[in-house]
Amino acid sequence: MTVFMNLTSVIVLLISTLVCEARLLNDTAGFVQSNGTEFVLNGSPFLFNGFNSYWMMNVAADPNQTYKVSNVFRDASAAGLTVCRTWAFSDGGNQSLQISPGLYNEPMFQALDFVVAEAKKYGVRLILSLVNNYKDFGGRPQYVQWANSSGVPVNNDDDFYNNTVIKDYYKAHVKTVLTRNNTITGTAYRDEPTIMAWELINEPRCEVDYSGMTINAWVQEMAPYVKSIDNNHLLEVGMEGFYGDSIPEKKQYNPGFQVGTDFVSNNLIEEIDFTTIHAYPDNWLAGQNDTVQMAFMQSWMTSHWNDSSTILKKPLVLTEFGMSNKDDGYSIDARDSFMNAVYSSIYDLAQHGGTFAGGLIWQLLDEGMDPYDDGYEIVLSQNSSTNSVISQQSSKMIALEHSLGI
Repeated sequence: MTVFMNLTSVIVLLISTLVCEARLLNDTAGFVQSNGTEFVLNGSPFLFNGFNSYWMMNVAADPNQTYKVSNVFRDASAAGLTVCRTWAFSDGGNQSLQISPGLYNEPMFQALDFVVAEAKKYGVRLILSLVNNYKDFGGRPQYVQWANSSGVPVNNDDDFYNNTVIKDYYKAHVKTVLTRNNTITGTAYRDEPTIMAWELINEPRCEVDYSGMTINAWVQEMAPYVKSIDNNHLLEVGMEGFYGDSIPEKKQYNPGFQVGTDFVSNNLIEEIDFTTIHAYPDNWLAGQNDTVQMAFMQSWMTSHWNDSSTILKKPLVLTEFGMSNKDDGYSIDARDSFMNAVYSSIYDLAQHGGTFAGGLIWQLLDEGMDPYDDGYEIVLSQNSSTNSVISQQSSKMIALEHSLGI
């Protein structure tokens, strides 16, 4: 028992020291960049452990709730988590960021300003997503509805990808966010090193074209547009990793279906700086046993790591993964075991040149946030064993980062 407590103390001390270094780095360093298959910061490798908290802007919009954003950044930072992915969108309605095309809710924008400022304070870098594929928080369906209400002929939500009016709505939103001047820090978003990357769209999907070509054309248009406004920041598509038709034999790695993206061709686009995958074997392979689901997880990660290393020659990030407490047979021990296995795979693959740069667990909440429970929620202050799993991965990734930099 004494040995265990001493080991725990050493780990906590190590993480605390590294977090202090991360905060100092955040205050003085420039932008995270990509160099071939690696992320670099000040010329040295950049690896990380991270998390998703998509809700931050919406919660920060309530002055009585802003402490929850601060608490999550504080607890995440203490666990060595240095990258957070969250939404820079909320479309349609008075409580949204974008009330209608080009019309913005300033208090909501100030809430996003607060999120960026708090991330900076706690030494956490942000991946900011610019629109949703789904109707939650507006997303593609809201953009199409706006066009339809304006008399633009539309057929379905997939017109988001090819209708000129809708694409102009999206471009205008991109420009508004990227050129936003933070009312707290005084720094324009496009000049803010705390922001690690922009994400074009959360989990793009296209039902009218499963080949990946429709989304490919959209990314070919939008990625250069983003870079024309902001060439400081990294850019990624927001993909889950599904393979399309460009390399048919790759489709064997899909969980039995396609969604209209093509991991290889979509990420080959020059302005896309790194690749992303999501992984929910408990959902995608529902009804299969743990062994089958974990085997899928391993092959999913390894296949995309290999493609990113050899074909795409870009870094790879697992930007969403988790295990739901709504699954049959769920327990905290089972979730911790799943996370340990995923983290071990990330670490093992990252050792080969740093291509697999990190993973972002879905999702962290503060205490008392039941409306945001989705089955995958983790409250670090209440889940000590899971906090320990996360903290140990954080320390391993930062130690590996240092060793690769020697």
